[in-house]
Amino acid sequence: MLDVIDIGDRSLAAYRGVAPDEQLEELVRVSQRLRGARILHLNATSYGGGVSEILRSCVPLLRDLGLQAEWKIIRGDDAFFQITKRLHNGLQGAPGELSETEKALYLGNAQLNAPHLAEGYDFVIVHDPQPAAIAGLARHRGSRWIWRCHIDTAHPNPAIWEFLTPYLAAYDAAVFTLENFIPPHFPIRRVAIIPPAIDPLSPKNLALPKALARHILEWIGVRLDQPLITQVSRFDKWKDPLGVVASYRLVRQLIPQLQLALVSSMALDDPEAWDIYEKVRADTAGDPLIHVFTNLVGVGNVEVNAFQSLSDVVIQKSLREGFGLVVSEALWKGTPVVAGRVGGIPMQMPPGTGGILVDSIEECAEALLHLLRHPRISRALGESGRERVRHHFLMPRLLLDELLLLERLSGEQSREDPHPSPLPEGEGAATVG
Repeated sequence: MLDVIDIGDRSLAAYRGVAPDEQLEELVRVSQRLRGARILHLNATSYGGGVSEILRSCVPLLRDLGLQAEWKIIRGDDAFFQITKRLHNGLQGAPGELSETEKALYLGNAQLNAPHLAEGYDFVIVHDPQPAAIAGLARHRGSRWIWRCHIDTAHPNPAIWEFLTPYLAAYDAAVFTLENFIPPHFPIRRVAIIPPAIDPLSPKNLALPKALARHILEWIGVRLDQPLITQVSRFDKWKDPLGVVASYRLVRQLIPQLQLALVSSMALDDPEAWDIYEKVRADTAGDPLIHVFTNLVGVGNVEVNAFQSLSDVVIQKSLREGFGLVVSEALWKGTPVVAGRVGGIPMQMPPGTGGILVDSIEECAEALLHLLRHPRISRALGESGRERVRHHFLMPRLLLDELLLLERLSGEQSREDPHPSPLPEGEGAATVG
């Protein structure tokens, strides 16, 4: 059976004075029109990535708003997750193909999981490629199925895209972070553009007393009398951790006492992370100023909060990026960011806001050096970034955009209905938010 994820209770009222009032009020109005709707979020893991962090906050808030929301995860073995990682990379443009055996294993996993979706839901929101093939196997009359793609699929590997496309045709709608992420010849008729968001009241983003944050980092061996830069991300080639180390070493030639922290969470559905982790450990071995931490040694959300709050600069040197929640996390704490000019990152950091966008190791080093040497500029960028996050990238805005999409879908017939109503003339993609 599918694993049901336990979640706590949350209240939208707690966001008063944190998120903009107009967003909260509109969210309440829209939720009242959907009150009682049955919603399932389905993904591959309950920890270790941005999707699980979003769901841990949004599902209890949906319940507080009067909706019957659940969060479940599919089951799969290591071989399955090896394949879905290759599928994930291929959708972001990595070369390679799946063998017929690998394709059969991927589809076999969908066939094993689909019968356990016996309940009737009004809306089923399926996240990313791991469970994507389930929709065509587990449909119920009247249900609306939405595929939520969190990755950059602007230029997918043609072989991988050709394999996945037929299984997406069963969905009523899809959600992407950016319009240019929609691949060519996309088979889903309704598309919404909805950027992700962070939860300002989660343990990772709550305001920590400075003394407590300092104690947390000093406890795990970080020197706060020396400058510190940090990248928080999965060990993934697209996050370019080795490129971060190379940029850091260029800066350290001029700031010898500079420390670098690479902080990561190892996820169940990302077996490739272990290979990247070992490469990072080998490249940084013996350097006491480079700290490598993961959730496996007890570094979790509160420690990440402390790193993002107390670092002089946060880095997100991605080569491909769906959105990059850690950018908004750092900016919410007023910390400036140096980040790759890819995916949803520029949306979070328009010119003069939040930090500096870069395109190479050398540019990253130059930007880091500039911010470390000009603390007044750094503080101003961090403050402007926090205000942008408050208006555009907090959880209530995300919930509002998603419920507006569900409301639109509730007025349409599902793909299973015998005579689905067409979209209005010229409406190829509906943008939300």
